[in-house]
Amino acid sequence: MALKIGVIGTGMIGQDHIRRLTQVLSGAQITAVTDIDAVRAAAAAPAGARATNTPQELIRADDVEAVVICSWGPAHEEQLLDCIAAGKPVFCEKPLVTSEQAALRVIDAEAAFGRRLVQVGFMRRFDADYRSLKAVIDGGTLGTPLMYKSVHRNVSVPAGLYTSDMPLNDTLVHDADISRWLLDDEISAVEVRTPRRSSRGQDLRDPVMVMLYMGSGAIVDVEISVNIAYGYDIRGEVSCEQGIAALPNRPATVISDQFGIRQAIPRDWRDRFIDAYDQEFREWIIAAQKGGATGPSTWDGYAATLVGDAALRAVTSGAREPIHMRDKPDIYA
Repeated sequence: MALKIGVIGTGMIGQDHIRRLTQVLSGAQITAVTDIDAVRAAAAAPAGARATNTPQELIRADDVEAVVICSWGPAHEEQLLDCIAAGKPVFCEKPLVTSEQAALRVIDAEAAFGRRLVQVGFMRRFDADYRSLKAVIDGGTLGTPLMYKSVHRNVSVPAGLYTSDMPLNDTLVHDADISRWLLDDEISAVEVRTPRRSSRGQDLRDPVMVMLYMGSGAIVDVEISVNIAYGYDIRGEVSCEQGIAALPNRPATVISDQFGIRQAIPRDWRDRFIDAYDQEFREWIIAAQKGGATGPSTWDGYAATLVGDAALRAVTSGAREPIHMRDKPDIYA
């Protein structure tokens, strides 16, 4: 039986997930969609699905067994709490929520329910290259990981919509989550440095360098450049006691012609991570059909929220800002 899914938010990422669930993957059927823009919701609804007036109506519908949240961040808390109250598995695009207190309320609700229902959209964990890198680290052949370098470069960001805070409380969450996952460690403190600003940045604080201090003593160096022009370039390299391991450049095809030898560079996140998005939903569908969730959890979304908050404090203070996490509930063990 196909999992009956309702989609909240039919903007760019919501429409891409609708395409994925209806045209790429099996085991799913979209029965309802909703958006603050009713016309856009109606246009995005696939054949056989209806547009509901509100997210609450969609979540409570008898023909919706699981929910995909692609709305704007400040709306996530209420929608997540409604999904948990209804006992319905939910995939939530990042950010999980926009404040520490909101994250704690979702954690408490899920813990009270007694099992995991939420998966957060940290798609890098589902990328084959990152999974291979983690297998090397976990295999132990290179010894203990000491340092990790994470690079996140965008061609550009939309003027007027992307603010100076967003490299630290929006973009950084992917690098923070993948660092925690690769190193199997929590982040204990954050430090931020701002080099010379790019003239392409429309007065943005860009680029930024972030140091993530892990509980084990390992250090993660994150470079974020969001107007670098040449491509969407995601890199990662771990330095261990007996060697290093790094992500390959993507796409891997090397071109040789009269102009020389070169390698194409993705233009945006869809080019680089389309297979990872497919795989995260493939695994989510399997878990949701069983009434639960695997993959990145509410706890992981909470951790990313704390890192973003600490980074914003650090860029103002110039100091290393500590992170204090609550005790982890058993359902996230």
